[in-house]
Amino acid sequence: MGILLTAEEAAAEAGAAASSTVIMVIYIIIVVAVMYFIMVRPQKKEQKRVAAMMAELAVGDAVLTSSGFYGTLIDITDDTVIVEFGNNKNCRIPMQKTAIVQIEKPDAE
Repeated sequence: MGILLTAEEAAAEAGAAASSTVIMVIYIIIVVAVMYFIMVRPQKKEQKRVAAMMAELAVGDAVLTSSGFYGTLIDITDDTVIVEFGNNKNCRIPMQKTAIVQIEKPDAE
């Protein structure tokens, strides 16, 4: 009545289960690859860009901070910088290097 399977039917069902497992593994590999190219790779590229930017810091550079202020670098240490804001030369604020978002080199004329 359909409860007992012949050897050929059992082998066909085992083959179908094995092929569906292979397809599932392929889908998982594809999803992981897509996640890598969408999330991990761009983040690593951004980290390299920021590290290169921090390596190029020099006294006198115009910088944009993460809070949106423009200033000029006065002093640089290992993990902090002193930024001068405005023209009055009295507003010098120490901040972390990670607060610098953009660097603009002064024009050498």
